[in-house]
Amino acid sequence: MAKKKLDYGRVAENIIANIGGRENVVGVRHCITRVRFKLKDEGRADDDKVKNLEGVISVVHGGGEYMVVIGDAVTDVYEAVCDRLGTVTDSDASEEKERVNPVMKVLNIVVGAVGPCLNFICAGGILKGLLTILEMSGLVLPGSGIDLLIHAAGDAIFFFLPIFLGMNLAKTLKGDSFLGAIIGAALCYPAINGADLVILGRIFNYTYTSSFLPVIAITAVAVPLSKLLKKHLPKAVSNFLTPAVTLLIVLPLGFIIIGPVVGMMGNLANTGITALMNSVPLVAGAVFGGLYQVMVLFGIHSALTSFSFMNLLEGHPDAIMAIGCMVSFAQIGVVLAMYLKSKDEDLKAIALPAFISGIFGVTEPAIYGVTLPRIKMFVLSCVGGAVCGAFVMFTNTLMYNFTGLGVFAVLGLISPESPNLPAAVLCAVVPFVASFAAAYLFYKDEKRPETFGGRAAAADTGDSPQHKRIEITSPVPGKVVSITEVPDETFSSGMLGKGFAVEPSEGKVYAPFDGECTTIFETLHAMGLTSDQGVSLLIHVGLETVSLDGKPFTAHIKSGDPIKKGQLLLEFDMDEIRAAGCPTITPVLVANEAEVGEVTVEHDRIIVEKR
Repeated sequence: MAKKKLDYGRVAENIIANIGGRENVVGVRHCITRVRFKLKDEGRADDDKVKNLEGVISVVHGGGEYMVVIGDAVTDVYEAVCDRLGTVTDSDASEEKERVNPVMKVLNIVVGAVGPCLNFICAGGILKGLLTILEMSGLVLPGSGIDLLIHAAGDAIFFFLPIFLGMNLAKTLKGDSFLGAIIGAALCYPAINGADLVILGRIFNYTYTSSFLPVIAITAVAVPLSKLLKKHLPKAVSNFLTPAVTLLIVLPLGFIIIGPVVGMMGNLANTGITALMNSVPLVAGAVFGGLYQVMVLFGIHSALTSFSFMNLLEGHPDAIMAIGCMVSFAQIGVVLAMYLKSKDEDLKAIALPAFISGIFGVTEPAIYGVTLPRIKMFVLSCVGGAVCGAFVMFTNTLMYNFTGLGVFAVLGLISPESPNLPAAVLCAVVPFVASFAAAYLFYKDEKRPETFGGRAAAADTGDSPQHKRIEITSPVPGKVVSITEVPDETFSSGMLGKGFAVEPSEGKVYAPFDGECTTIFETLHAMGLTSDQGVSLLIHVGLETVSLDGKPFTAHIKSGDPIKKGQLLLEFDMDEIRAAGCPTITPVLVANEAEVGEVTVEHDRIIVEKR
């Protein structure tokens, strides 16, 4: 059955509703897999509800941001979120200013300034890497017309980087984007780059093309200055005098003081990082590579690699970026081994698309959906990451251009001066093989998945305290079908848990065990039940029924009520649901397998092997 296409607008609306609404959002941006919100009060966001939304993989807190992990569709969801949020006001931003750690705020702004041009940075890096291979193979002659054209296309984003960064940062700071672009263009002006400029009796000689920090710092000064001038200059002339006066002040100031100072700071930071990595290269590489995926979990990897990323964009080859981009192969090595060895069809349904995404560097589906719930497998992927880091440092491999993630990153490891394609390929192959071999050796379906940072459910009572089989029958009368038949990838992939689906023959939901109704949604379309043995069951009546605002449903319980097996919990009008264009197929899933034991489905029963 074809996979249902996500309704990005609905995904965005559901996310906003469950993070405290529009009034709780101060700002929003996105990276490769996450929509990153700045919230006035993160306590108003309901993590559990957000995690269980259609199209959401997980939630991460870090660096003053509330990160909703989306995966491949992040750009579409981000655009839908922006459409619904509209403009974030300056008053909102001022409230956020007091709350967020200043250092993290600066790093977030700096890294975020790259976001809109990141795809073109990747494209430029890919063109440069491909050109190196074409020249190696003799298909393109150095200095030929086609060679120069590809060089121009590949180098343009890097050479004129200050223009793009200035434009985007000014917009981020709620200033005039053209002001940032003009500052960047002035820094790229040919006559002042690499030339001796005599100013106030002193000689200044700097090159700002392909630079990163100077335009960031100068634009950060220029934007508030222009706002101040616009308030005080006469309105009749402020539109053109404001940028003229601003440029007249900040460009000499930037060229004489700001640019040299921040350039020196960046060089010192890079020198320190490089010295640390080179002092004990194998150990440093192994530690960084081993911890990189843990940093991804907490959303701090971008901030910690920001100086290395700036270093790379300014044309300086970097080892840390090489390690960070190659670690993903350790993760997908584990996932492929699990896919090949497992007999669990639900796991296989999650692992295969996660592996495919990981090939292109998007590892969140693999981490959150496959390895993290089975913590030993996640640890093995970190061990593979350590192997990756050590190998990169041992072979003295560097990243020369940022060409993207996953397989595309290999192109960035090829030196234009002395190309070594085999070494670049091995930096991906070695961690992949190491992780694959370890996972294939140690993974077993019958092992209980372990929790990450959680705790196991309380032990069962009974004749066998070490092992108990719990059987859960369908809570909804009707035909039980495989979960893979649900025309919604969020359920059919097993992302939300293992179980089955029911084609209802009667519009009623009964309690399948003794326990408690832990959650019933305001729209009544879904509920969470917890058995006395600690098994959490999600029952989602129909698909897209959240949009019906509870009209076809009648609840006989509320959140927190105790339940008895066979008790009528909910009634729903199947005809009304179908008339609204919603399928009635009802997923029934165990939502906490990692805590209670291995979950399998046998015919019309969910089996929990509780340990």
